[in-house]
Amino acid sequence: MTGHVGRHGPSGRLYGVGLGPGDPELVTVKAARLIGAADVVAFHAAQHGRSVARALAAPYLREGQVEELLVYPVTTETTDHPGGYQGAIDEFYEAAAARLAAHLDAGRDVVVLAEGDPFFYGSYMHMHKRLAHRYPTEVVPGVTSVSGAAAVLGRPLVERDEVLTVLPGTLPPDELAEWLATTDSAAVMKLGRTFRGVREAFDAAGVLDRAFYVERATTDRQRILPLAEVDPDTVPYFSLALLPSELTGPGNDPERTEDAEPRVGEVVVVGLGPGQRSWTTPEAAEALAGADDLVGYGPYLDRVPANPRQTRYPSDNRVEAERAAHALQLAQSGRRVAVVSSGDPGVFAMAAAVLEVAAQPEYADVEVRVLPGLTAAQAVASRVGAPLGHDFAVISLSDVLKPWDVVLDRLRAAASADLVLALYNPRSKARPHQLGEAHQALLEVRKPETVVVVGRDVGGPEERVTVTTLGEFDPATVDMRCLVMIGSTQTQVTATGRVFTSRRYPG
Repeated sequence: MTGHVGRHGPSGRLYGVGLGPGDPELVTVKAARLIGAADVVAFHAAQHGRSVARALAAPYLREGQVEELLVYPVTTETTDHPGGYQGAIDEFYEAAAARLAAHLDAGRDVVVLAEGDPFFYGSYMHMHKRLAHRYPTEVVPGVTSVSGAAAVLGRPLVERDEVLTVLPGTLPPDELAEWLATTDSAAVMKLGRTFRGVREAFDAAGVLDRAFYVERATTDRQRILPLAEVDPDTVPYFSLALLPSELTGPGNDPERTEDAEPRVGEVVVVGLGPGQRSWTTPEAAEALAGADDLVGYGPYLDRVPANPRQTRYPSDNRVEAERAAHALQLAQSGRRVAVVSSGDPGVFAMAAAVLEVAAQPEYADVEVRVLPGLTAAQAVASRVGAPLGHDFAVISLSDVLKPWDVVLDRLRAAASADLVLALYNPRSKARPHQLGEAHQALLEVRKPETVVVVGRDVGGPEERVTVTTLGEFDPATVDMRCLVMIGSTQTQVTATGRVFTSRRYPG
């Protein structure tokens, strides 16, 4: 908004600042900053002169600020003003606006305090209507009394497609009852002297039994009662009636005695990707965050950020069946269990192990989900280009679960078929000689100039990627943190060092 130029130069700025429902800690950081910086702080009060808004803002005021106390000429009492109640109030607002305009014309910034939110049944809006078109203006929202009341009650107001209706208690009871009978959830404001009519409306709408009364929410004087039990003579203006959604349930209602529904557990097998955290998919991250228990090989669990709510069950890498059974048993007790793998859980990892154990009759009641992950072959390939651009085979060189002769036969067959090969688990301390044997078997059917890519700790802090040939490849440089990729006859290295396998095959 363009600034107004007053008699003394550029005008000040008008701020309508919400203070929240009553707890001083629910005043926003922005509201506190503006209150402390303002030249003038204005606030409303009844005839007694005590301002709730001023009390809330007190911790943020500073010495030397001008305070404008705006005292209502009437609240609920009668008046001899010729225009009646409305005439007296309109005249008051005009005079109050003129007082603030004088400060704004002199170049002073003015903050008008408002309990709750300035635009939610707040007195500030009457200043806004009279001044915002004349001066630079900003409204700072605050936590509403409805939000505060729902929070202290511990009952959500609405969910899904439900409708929340906010109503003034000053409506005639029959009209109020019509609204209450047709909405999912409601908040009725402006109680005080209107309370008897409001309770009558809840009763007529048939919802009195599930309505609540909240007084001075979030303060040390708050009071919460079933609406039907409230003495009308004790109800102040700063209170409201809440009709929570029927769908949200009793929440933390201390009167609740019924047993909760038994919780159904599940097992989700997730892959973290091969290294860096950004390679864990959002779907896998969500499953990890929602789990009660994490089960997996210790170093893989170490990659998952710690959460004290969760229980971790690390184990050795050679007890996959026991690990799977433990996860399934936890799920049977109602726990949400994430079984953690590196890379993709379905590629030489825990998905098959869990499903194999879950196929036993005693685990038939457990739901098992498998979430895909980025696997090491994809990660290594991306670092050098596109060596997996044509048909390829993925082979594990581990002989823990299959005979070594089978591994060699499959290597020879895949190499003879001219497939690119991605070799997992290439060389461990327990079997250091096998990669050398595999290397010799490949040289029987592949030329020495065949492209070889070795990726170590790809995505991790010790990442190293080497491009060489089958003839120059040294198996002794490889460990279990590596993936070895053997190209086909169509795999090429460009002048810039990029590797790709053409999608076309001759013949």
